[in-house]
Amino acid sequence: MKRKRFTEEQIIGVLKEHELGAKAADLCRKHGISEATLYNWKSKYGGMDVSEAKRLKQLTDENGKLKKLLADAMLDNAALKDLLSKKW
Repeated sequence: MKRKRFTEEQIIGVLKEHELGAKAADLCRKHGISEATLYNWKSKYGGMDVSEAKRLKQLTDENGKLKKLLADAMLDNAALKDLLSKKW
């Protein structure tokens, strides 16, 4: 079965339908998702607008980049400490 990737706009649209009173089972059948996926989306994107979801994604991506930079810096620092301790 082919996995479909939903955009933030589509996810929030599905959640808005659910908030307006559509049954979860009907929504899942209509959009081809499981109920677990719907409730996972609800816990992550519940109450958000599209602009807020986009901002969340940007912040998540930026956080990942910063964590990678920090890890690289710590690795360099550890390598330098190791080099200096072996020399003396």
